[in-house]
Amino acid sequence: MTVTTMALFGLAALLVGFSKTAIGGLSSISIAIFASLMPARESTAAILLMLIVGDVMAVWNYRHDCDWSLLRRLIPSVLPGLALGALFLGAIDDNVLRRVIGALLIVMALLQLLLRWRSPTRGGLAYGRTAAIGAGLAAGFTTMVANAAGPVMTLYLVAQGVDKRRFLGTGALFFFGVNLCKLPFSAGLGLFHAATLTRALALAPLVLVGGWAGVRVARKISQVRFDQAVLGASVLAALALVLR
Repeated sequence: MTVTTMALFGLAALLVGFSKTAIGGLSSISIAIFASLMPARESTAAILLMLIVGDVMAVWNYRHDCDWSLLRRLIPSVLPGLALGALFLGAIDDNVLRRVIGALLIVMALLQLLLRWRSPTRGGLAYGRTAAIGAGLAAGFTTMVANAAGPVMTLYLVAQGVDKRRFLGTGALFFFGVNLCKLPFSAGLGLFHAATLTRALALAPLVLVGGWAGVRVARKISQVRFDQAVLGASVLAALALVLR
């Protein structure tokens, strides 16, 4: 492994932690980095383990800010979405999967940009039960295929007009539960290997460092302005996957 490769893995781990406790869009860059440096199918398992490390830190820091009413609307449709994603993941080859990951990231980022253009104050579009079911299915599918459900949840939570703390607390608990549910699916697909587990363990401390930094940044920075820059970076990272 070259120094450049090690540095990129380290950067991805820091961004995973930071995204979990501050701005979720940054996780798209980590996903793109891993899918570029590893076989795409294995990359989904490696980054899943680091996401769970970040989830634990996020849940602890925002444990009092979860909106359970929003979660109850989403949960029933997430598991069918996970199952569909697992079937899709097992049926396509690595090169196609890499491009699918990139395409999903681009679509999700563009959807976020569209929502922000229509509702720049982070609210005003109240989704009903049907939209909640659709968001749950989409979140389950995209997180299973590409660990890319963050933008789906952002769309849903932004539409509810939640404040930043409630946004972070609800997302933290949602993804912690979803990522734990993904473990048996990923194991059943044979995605966990000794090298994958070793790499995830080695990078876990950097995830924690990134999470620690994210908690402090989230207290000070305007999320709306910061998200705009993150979305641009996510689109560039996704394009690199699609065109690679």
